[in-house]
Amino acid sequence: MESALYYVTIALGLSIVVNLILKRFGISQIIGYILTGVTVAYAFDLRHMADSHTLAMIAEFGVVFLMFTIGLEVSLQRLSKMKKDVFFNGGFQVLISSVLFFTVAYGILGISIETALITSMALSLSSTAVVLTYLKSTKEIARPYGQKATGILIFQDIAVIPILILIGFLSSDGKNIGDVLLQTLLSAVVIIGLLFIVGKRVMTWLLHFSSSSEVDELFMGSVLVIVVASSLLASYAGFTYSLGAFVAGMIIAETRYHHKVEADIAPFKDLLLGTFFVTVGMKIDLGLFGLHFFEILAFLIGVLVIKAAVIFTIVQIYSQNKIAFKTAVALSQVGEFSFAIFALAGNNNLIPSELSQLLVLVVVLSIVVTPFVLTYLSTISSYFFKDVSVTETFAMLPGRKNHIIVCGYGVVGKFVAKALRAEGVDYVVADNSYKHVEEALKDKQEVYFGDMSKSAILDKLCTKDSVSVIITLDNLEKKRLICEAILRYAPDVKLVVKVVSLEEKRELRGLPISITIDGKKEVAARLVGEALRCEL
Repeated sequence: MESALYYVTIALGLSIVVNLILKRFGISQIIGYILTGVTVAYAFDLRHMADSHTLAMIAEFGVVFLMFTIGLEVSLQRLSKMKKDVFFNGGFQVLISSVLFFTVAYGILGISIETALITSMALSLSSTAVVLTYLKSTKEIARPYGQKATGILIFQDIAVIPILILIGFLSSDGKNIGDVLLQTLLSAVVIIGLLFIVGKRVMTWLLHFSSSSEVDELFMGSVLVIVVASSLLASYAGFTYSLGAFVAGMIIAETRYHHKVEADIAPFKDLLLGTFFVTVGMKIDLGLFGLHFFEILAFLIGVLVIKAAVIFTIVQIYSQNKIAFKTAVALSQVGEFSFAIFALAGNNNLIPSELSQLLVLVVVLSIVVTPFVLTYLSTISSYFFKDVSVTETFAMLPGRKNHIIVCGYGVVGKFVAKALRAEGVDYVVADNSYKHVEEALKDKQEVYFGDMSKSAILDKLCTKDSVSVIITLDNLEKKRLICEAILRYAPDVKLVVKVVSLEEKRELRGLPISITIDGKKEVAARLVGEALRCEL
C-alpha cells in the first residue's frame, strides 16, 4: 500500500509539470496524465504496477466520483425526459455495435465464440471518463449532442452489469443462467430499493444536519460517506462501484443540496480521475505497440468507423444530421470499463493474453486520440454540415447591446415574447428545455438552448450589455440559481422575476432583484380595476 501511494505521489507531481507545459499549447490535461503514466512506467521500471490492485482501486474511484456527479445532473424526472436518448439510442447502439463486432470477430477473424462475445460487447462501450469530463468542463453537455451523448453513456454504464454477469456465467461450471439472472434481478431490486427508500431519507438527513452545522468539513465528509457507502453497497451486491455512486447522485439531485454537493466534490473527482488516466498510460506497452503498430492502427480505425456509423444511423432518426454526427464522433472511442472486462475475462481464461494486450493498446490509443478530436469537433462537423441550427450553435451575439433576454419559453414566456415583438423591442429567448426551444423555433423566435445559471451561457447571450432579463420560469430552485448567477455575472442588469406565491417571495427576498411581479396580485388588481370601470 505504501509503495502504491509513493508511486501515485510521484505520478501526480510529474503530471502537474507535464500539464503546465501542455496547457501552453492548448492540449487537454487528459493527455498529460496519460503521458505521465507512460513516463513513470518506463523511467522508474514500474510497468508491473499498472496491474496493481491497490492502484486500480484508487483509479477506479475517479470514475466513481465522475458517475456520482453525472447522477447529480440526472434526476429521475430528467431521466424520464431523456428516456429516448438513454433507452432507445443507448440500447440500440450497444446491441447493434455488439452484433457487428461479433460478426467480424467470430465470422471473419475466426476468434472463439466466448472471446468474440466478450470482446464485441466491451468494444461497444464508450469512455464515460473522457467524454463527460470534456462535456462538463466546456459546458457542451448543455447542447443537444451533449445531451444525447450523455444519455447513451448512461445506458452503456448500466450495460456493464449484464456483461460482467455474462463473464461470470461463462466462467462458471454448468451454472444455470436463469439462476444467475434471477439472483441479479433480486439484488438490483433490493439495492435500488434500499438506496431510494432508506438511503434517500438517510442522505437527506445527513446533508441537512451537516449543512446546518455550517462546518464545510462536516458537509464534505457527509458527501464522501454517501458516495463510498453507495458504491460499496452496489459492489457487495455484484454490481459496479460506479452504478451505486450514480444512483446516489440521482437521489441527491432530487434535494436542494445537489448544487453545493457538485461544487464540493469536484476537487476529489478531478484528482482521482487524474490517477485513473495515469494508470491508463502505465498500461501502454511500447514494445508490443511498435511490433504490431499497423495491426493496432487498422483495428482502431475499424472500431472507430463502425461505432460512429452505428451511432450516427440511430441518432439521426430523431435528430438533425449535424447533431447525430457530433454525437457519433464523440462516442466512437472504446471506454475505460473495457479494461475491467478484459482483465476479468483474462483471469477466467476466456480471452488469450496476447489478444487482451492488443485490445488494451487499441483502447488506450482511442482514449488518447479522443480529447484532440473533441477539441476540434465543431470544426470537423462544419466541413460536412453547413446548415447550422440556432439550437446547436450557441454563438456569441456579436455587438448585441440594449436587448432584453427572456428566460423560459413556457406559457408566460410565450406571452412576454409576443408582447415584446409587438412593441418592436430587440430581444432573445433562452431555455434549457429542448421541447420549449423547438416550440420557439416553430414560432420563429430567436431562441438559444442553454442553462442561464451557467456563466458561459450568460456570456454568450451578452447579458452584461442587455437592458434587462425577464425570468418566467416556474421552478423556484432553478429561478433562484439563475437570479444568483445573473447578479454575480452582471449586477447592473435590471432583473425582472415572475413569482406565483408568498413562499417564492420569501425565498427570493434576500436577492437584490429589481422587480418581482406577483401573478396573483396582478390578476387581482386587474379584476378590481375592470369591475370598478364597469360601475363607472
